[in-house]
Amino acid sequence: MNTVLLLIILIPILEIYLFIKIGSQIGAFTTISLIFFTAIVGVFYARYEGLNTLKAGVTQLYRNQMPLFELMSGAALAFAALLLILPGFATDVLGFLLIFPITRKLIFFLLAKKKKVEVHNKDDLIEGEFVDKDNENDKKL
Repeated sequence: MNTVLLLIILIPILEIYLFIKIGSQIGAFTTISLIFFTAIVGVFYARYEGLNTLKAGVTQLYRNQMPLFELMSGAALAFAALLLILPGFATDVLGFLLIFPITRKLIFFLLAKKKKVEVHNKDDLIEGEFVDKDNENDKKL
């Protein structure tokens, strides 16, 4: 079964289960208030972290360095803000884990460790030149 389809089915089931369990413990109004509170606080903190990431990225560009970590952090922060806007406790926990810089770095490290990048030596590269002959035919028209 497709992983995305499985997530689309399982995440709402998990959220409904958590709504019922937490709502029975603290009450319906408190549960709804907590959902709105986490969404508002999360989006404001995501904005704050996003601005810090943007500043760090601009600093990297001034140093003539590629801001790879900042680009990944920006994408993660956008995804975290989306998770925090969605109502639910499981998505809020994942969103807050992505927003905090320490846990975001840990998640990036674990994902990078899982997926090894292949590095090529200079001996593997072959230099060459090419001529595009189709452009000569286009000029005749």
